[in-house]
Amino acid sequence: MSPPVQTMPRPAQPTPVAAGALETARVFFEQQGSFGFEGTAMLAGTPLLGITRCVIPDQRPYRVGRGVAVEVTDKGKLELAAALGLDERWLARIHSHPDEAFHSHVDDTNPALTAAGSLSIVVPFFGLGLRRGLEPCAVHVYSRGDWLPIAPGDVADYLVVV
Repeated sequence: MSPPVQTMPRPAQPTPVAAGALETARVFFEQQGSFGFEGTAMLAGTPLLGITRCVIPDQRPYRVGRGVAVEVTDKGKLELAAALGLDERWLARIHSHPDEAFHSHVDDTNPALTAAGSLSIVVPFFGLGLRRGLEPCAVHVYSRGDWLPIAPGDVADYLVVV
């Protein structure tokens, strides 16, 4: 008998995402991708306004065999710790993959965000996927210690680009 599948209740209304925040992420991911590297960033905002900006910490991308990875440096961790305004919080992590958008084992165990309802957005093709908005991305929500996938057709129930 397989364990029950966790599902997230749909939010009353989708979280607004500033188009400028996604554009900042896209430009950075494409720049990194032009060298064959992934990139990572955090999306900040407030519960009332939603995601308002993208913060790109200092990071070290690298290749491992045929794979890629990125590590936020100690300097980058300090930048993230100091980046939030008094009313802000981290609402999502966003990062690129070289090919398909999916949540890898490393993504599942990444402790960057652990607040219930936090989002993880994986952008395909070194950021090029964001040229088409959030539809090509893999979006997951954090609930009870797990990153749960949001079906592509349901992403609009969680996030709306403004």
